[in-house]
Amino acid sequence: MGRKKIQISRITDERNRQVTFNKRKFGVMKKAYELSVLCDCEIALIIFSSSNKLYQYASTDMDKVLLKYTEYNEPHESLTNKNIIEVSRFIRCTL
Repeated sequence: MGRKKIQISRITDERNRQVTFNKRKFGVMKKAYELSVLCDCEIALIIFSSSNKLYQYASTDMDKVLLKYTEYNEPHESLTNKNIIEVSRFIRCTL
């Protein structure tokens, strides 16, 4: 039995939103870890919760990755929420 597709929108119930945040925060950190190991890449993930609490994951030293980021001058891919929605729609249509 598969999982139901959920509508991506803000969760109104504060308790449910916090539980979802904690589960998905761990999930995205685990995915970042897997990507860094499988593809031998450096990952830096920074999350600020709605209560302004900081969470971070880095596959190596966070300061070194951030320094590399600030000194990087080449063209690069940069996505926002809007871009992600557009790209995911495009990918679904081409599959």
